[in-house]
Amino acid sequence: MTPEWRPSANFGERKNGARPTLVVLHYTAMESCEAACRTLCNPDNEVSAHYLIRKDGHVIQMVDEEKRAWHAGAGTWRGQGDVNSRSIGIEMSNTGFVPFSAPLMDSLEVLLRGIMARWEIPASHVIAHSDFAPERKIDPGVKFDWRRLARQGLAIWPQEGDAPADMRHFVKAATDFGYPEDVAPQTVLASFRSRFNPTAVGPVSARDVSMAQSLARDFGIDQTRNGA
Repeated sequence: MTPEWRPSANFGERKNGARPTLVVLHYTAMESCEAACRTLCNPDNEVSAHYLIRKDGHVIQMVDEEKRAWHAGAGTWRGQGDVNSRSIGIEMSNTGFVPFSAPLMDSLEVLLRGIMARWEIPASHVIAHSDFAPERKIDPGVKFDWRRLARQGLAIWPQEGDAPADMRHFVKAATDFGYPEDVAPQTVLASFRSRFNPTAVGPVSARDVSMAQSLARDFGIDQTRNGA
């Protein structure tokens, strides 16, 4: 894949010698991809991403992968902040209210494979904007097909099992997986559901808890520290 190059002025050096260990997925929340591109390249806006994918699958690169794009903002993942310095950001042309187009998803898969290979990023480190900033962001939202990526080895999907429908158990598992600790439980639940259980409503369910526990067990912070 050879993306179209449209350089953005909105970038800098990665701080403290950081390298990309995460890929963060976003939606543009705009009807027009061209308008989104102008926004991401306008120095007055102080926002950017490394890549932007149109609905027809065309890929635009705006920031070199080695540089720090300004796509993440405030938030923490697995206890660490400055996600911009540790990630590559991909914007996808979508309003958040409709399914992501097949050509866009096809291009995303190709793009992800290349990024993950170049930087040795595991599937568990491909995350949503809403994962690390659940108080501020909801993208890429409930219309994004995380299961499709997981089937291709480009993201992860939890197993389901027996678990009590207990919010305390859910919060412990969710934070052990990586969600921020200093966020209201209902906010963490909403963010978790938008990615892993998008049809759920109401109080925390046994499915929420069992899925969170699966993620903590198989991909959580302790497993990462131990080299898993």
